Amino acid sequence: MTSGTDDAGVGPLRVDVLGVGVSAINMAMAVDQVARWIEQGGPGTYVCVTGVHGVMASQADPELMRIHNESGMTTPDGMPMVWAGHRAGAAWMERVYGPDLMLEVLRHGEPLGWRSFLYGGREGVAEALRGKLVECFPGVRIVGTYTPPFRELTPEEDDAVVDLIDASGAQIVWVGLSTPKQERWMADHVGRTRATVMFGVGAAFDIHAEIKSQAPRWMQRNGLEWLYRLLHEPRLLTRYATSNPAFVWKILRRPPQLHRGRT
Repeated sequence: MTSGTDDAGVGPLRVDVLGVGVSAINMAMAVDQVARWIEQGGPGTYVCVTGVHGVMASQADPELMRIHNESGMTTPDGMPMVWAGHRAGAAWMERVYGPDLMLEVLRHGEPLGWRSFLYGGREGVAEALRGKLVECFPGVRIVGTYTPPFRELTPEEDDAVVDLIDASGAQIVWVGLSTPKQERWMADHVGRTRATVMFGVGAAFDIHAEIKSQAPRWMQRNGLEWLYRLLHEPRLLTRYATSNPAFVWKILRRPPQLHRGRT
């Protein structure tokens, strides 16, 4: 099998990584899929961006696993997902990193007039991000922003957010929350807004707003981003010390497999 699309042509193949269906894609394939969604319109969908953390969190959270598996795409955000795909036979898979995916979609959509809404981040981050994106892509259409409070929104407040997104005419909603909060938000709101696609891109808000740095490309390519993040955020030690070895052990016992269509 040498193609990233299933035989029915309905979308990217998935690699079963411990029960999470990671889309067997590269960046060009991901952007092409988004372009088809925008062009076709119709019912909304969402894109999860996942690595070891998302896969391991899904082991103890069946609802989170379901959300990943019912996405329009679940991109291989970390190199371990790419290596898992290669082991399963998806030689064309490459890393589709959330911050990079955001820039590539905006670059592709700039001359086409795609309209984006920014949802998430700490106070002031979404507005700072809007400014940086406009500097990078002068023709980009960022039609609205919203920074939610740390507490859960009331139903009335949530309805108002949906109305705000719809009133903006956004086709794309970029969601900058943490995992699993952003995945749950997208699953709860798919079909509730008129937006075509939602992306859970997490740290991309802080990175592109130039609040947080990212690992050098050589570290990203070699699967060492976790080390860079750990050096800058020592609080992540417990997560990496538990999830990374557990992931390796589990993947040895349950090798990844390539599936036709969604997992």
